[in-house]
Amino acid sequence: MSTLLINIRYTSGNDFALTMHCELPAHGVTAIYGPSGSGKTTLLDCIAGLRHPDLGSEIRLGDTTWLSPALTLPPWQRRIGYVFQEARLFPHLDVEQNLRFGLSRSGQKAPLTYDEVADLLELTAFRSRHVDALSAGQKQRVAIARALLSAPRLLLLDEPLANLDHAASRDCLRCLQRLSQELRLPMLYVSHDIEEVSQIADHLLLLEAGRMVEQGSLLSLCSRLDTHLSREEKAAAILTATVAGHDSTFGLTKLSVEGQTLLVNRLPDAPGLQRRVRVPARDVSVCRERPGDSSILNIVGVTITEVEDTDATRLLLRLSLGSQHLLARITRKSAVELGLRTGDKVYAQVKSAALLIETVDHT
Repeated sequence: MSTLLINIRYTSGNDFALTMHCELPAHGVTAIYGPSGSGKTTLLDCIAGLRHPDLGSEIRLGDTTWLSPALTLPPWQRRIGYVFQEARLFPHLDVEQNLRFGLSRSGQKAPLTYDEVADLLELTAFRSRHVDALSAGQKQRVAIARALLSAPRLLLLDEPLANLDHAASRDCLRCLQRLSQELRLPMLYVSHDIEEVSQIADHLLLLEAGRMVEQGSLLSLCSRLDTHLSREEKAAAILTATVAGHDSTFGLTKLSVEGQTLLVNRLPDAPGLQRRVRVPARDVSVCRERPGDSSILNIVGVTITEVEDTDATRLLLRLSLGSQHLLARITRKSAVELGLRTGDKVYAQVKSAALLIETVDHT
């Protein structure tokens, strides 16, 4: 399977340096995650050809070289779609004219037809509308559609939800999820919001101060204790679950995870569909014995596979649920009083409100 090879060093006049040596999957969605100033946008700009890395750098997608010591393809020859924080639409054109411009720049057959792209991004109802009459979320969907119609081999998205309200972000994410399932088009998705990343990404690249600190499967990295993700207040594990059935009496849906059941608010999905579930570490507690009387419905048997070694007031536990893992943030006092050790079999209590259904699984 082809990969995106990135071997670059970029230095700027403000003493910032980006050094990157990695191979990323040339399929699915790879999220580039890190704090402000870590080099996320700089990396995308280098890939797109908008910034020029130092001599000796190399960028290659599969067998196509965009940058090497002997070659530098200009941006318009790289067949890369780029969606910025601001939609950057042509203000003198209506929606359809903006989209037709993208189609005219393709030079090749686009992966989807004009009508298919408009339908996927829910633009059909306002094709003739002037861009000034669009909401921020609608403008961003038009920008994504225009990029797709240019027949790119790679789609870059630089914090596309940064300027949108919650409702617009939700709508835009839903459209991006559909695109990732419909197209075999690799996407690099920049964000500094891990909750947003967990809804869209398959693969995760962690950046810090211009350097890659880790990369790997989103599900794997989010359940580890040795990445800076686990130190964040929003630390959460991502589980893959299967819809097992519905409880119409109480308006709940049963999810099967590694042979155990989790209950969430009623979903419209048919049994057998896979879903991704985000479980924040702060909303998971542990107990030695299974509670007999508890308002918490989700109680699952787990094994402690790792205990964070820290002198802080709070610590993290990594809990095995079959081949998948939960995280639990508890006080060090609780860990000491319960005598928790690696290998202990305990019960994890998960607040129902914490089971945030994020997206259809991309497998």
